[in-house]
Amino acid sequence: MLEAKSLDRPDETRRFNNGELAMVKLAGVSVGRATMRPGWKWSHDVKPLAGTDSCQESHQLYVLSGRMHVAMDDGTEGEAGAGDSVVISPGHDAWVVGDELFVAIDWAAADTYAKPAG
Repeated sequence: MLEAKSLDRPDETRRFNNGELAMVKLAGVSVGRATMRPGWKWSHDVKPLAGTDSCQESHQLYVLSGRMHVAMDDGTEGEAGAGDSVVISPGHDAWVVGDELFVAIDWAAADTYAKPAG
């Protein structure tokens, strides 16, 4: 089997304050391209959609551009930038660092990220 889809022609696009997620569904996996503008912060821009105190998604990302700071609920903090492969466990807040657009490919949370609670 071979299946290919372009994130430039997504199956679904979820827009939220200061960003969006373009997603394609493939056999057995959904892949998303998350784009967040400078000033984006999960607790301000996605929390109202998620309805949780912190992001409860498990992310597996490859960062294409920009930087993101992640603060875990347990107090652990770190940053990821262009060229980094990243795993982020549930229970975190995150925000764009600097003036560059943050763009990452996420193949773990694309199905459910930024979907309204309910």
